[in-house]
Amino acid sequence: MATKKVIKATPGKMIYHNMEFIDSDVGRPIRIIAEFMGPSLIFAEEGVKNTIVFFGSARTLPMSEILKRRKKCKNAKELERLKKLESVAEYYDAARELGAKLGRWANKQHKGFAIMTGGGPGIMEAGNRGANDVGTSSVGLNIKLPFEQHPNPYIDDELNLQFRYFFIRKYWFMKMAKALVVFPGGFGTLDEMFELLTLIQTKKYGDRMPVVIFGKKYWNKVINWKHLADTGMIDKDDLKLFHFCDSVDDAYNVITTALEKTME
Repeated sequence: MATKKVIKATPGKMIYHNMEFIDSDVGRPIRIIAEFMGPSLIFAEEGVKNTIVFFGSARTLPMSEILKRRKKCKNAKELERLKKLESVAEYYDAARELGAKLGRWANKQHKGFAIMTGGGPGIMEAGNRGANDVGTSSVGLNIKLPFEQHPNPYIDDELNLQFRYFFIRKYWFMKMAKALVVFPGGFGTLDEMFELLTLIQTKKYGDRMPVVIFGKKYWNKVINWKHLADTGMIDKDDLKLFHFCDSVDDAYNVITTALEKTME
């Protein structure tokens, strides 16, 4: 029978300096409060007041990277995976281009705008990369996971945040968000998108914000939006909570037009 580990006092030190205590089950409330309160100090210090948030898959690769990996790869399973990713490779380049274009717009506003992503690879990397290309503040909200998630190199060092808890990370996605772009993704992207749409639908989120769902062909295969409305699961007006866009220019115009109206 395993014995329960006892947290011992460290002579001469406060209990909250004991990392064994902080990392324990009883230390969880302290960890939660730290993740909830800490980012506000960082954002204030770095002058980040408003964000444009990018959601999307961590697995997406640009076509150039897929071709490079295919040349070196001899593993059949990996080659099959790369083949599947070819169909969504265009979205990496689109996310990078949109991040840069929105970044240039943000730079002219002098309103403390930043491009914010989940901080990992794929679409998240592309969004941060676009912001980094044009010198816009680039925020990454990383999450501690056993696979996939690692900080991409295009996040500003001072704005590279690490989270343990999904629910607090989601809070910070939404806290300063003025617009949202959802690129193709899997379970995590669906979770983030629907939570935010639910908050807007139920008026739990303060201001109505522009929400762009990028890649209509992909999303219409994943979700039967019309069926949700036809069966009364959502109101038809709920389909107006977001805009489908298939081009960077269209997404840019939807977002900036809406934001500029709020700043008039």
